[in-house]
Amino acid sequence: MSGTLNKVMLIGHLGDEVKMHYFEGGGCVGRFPLATNETYTNKQTNERVTNTEWHNIVVRNKGAEICEKYLSKGDKVYIEGRLKTRKWTDEKGNDRYSTEIQCSDFTFLSTKAEGATNPNAGATSSQAPSPTAQPSSNTTLSEDSDDLPF
Repeated sequence: MSGTLNKVMLIGHLGDEVKMHYFEGGGCVGRFPLATNETYTNKQTNERVTNTEWHNIVVRNKGAEICEKYLSKGDKVYIEGRLKTRKWTDEKGNDRYSTEIQCSDFTFLSTKAEGATNPNAGATSSQAPSPTAQPSSNTTLSEDSDDLPF
């Protein structure tokens, strides 16, 4: 295969509110941490162990404004994007690196009952289905598998 692929798909919970930065030209960037969990049972102690991984999410322009408006700490969200590593210099002059997920698509997964502060949890980016429609469409696909032409 001669091509390459840089794609990330995450489902997790917001660790903080969306932080916005606005530019003179009218553009904006929203940033927020996303927590994903891995749970397994330790074979020796028979205890459940949960490991949390934190991801830095970056959303741009209209998507950032939608996230700021409807997402809050603890909300569950599906993020799709690509990895990007930035190099920067700290106040002591040392080179530092940050790996971020540049979000290209997202779907809110928290229901209105789970996030009473979200008046419209169904808002998503232009290509993503609404979370309330997503489970029913997935259920329909699996139930109607007899109707498939192959």
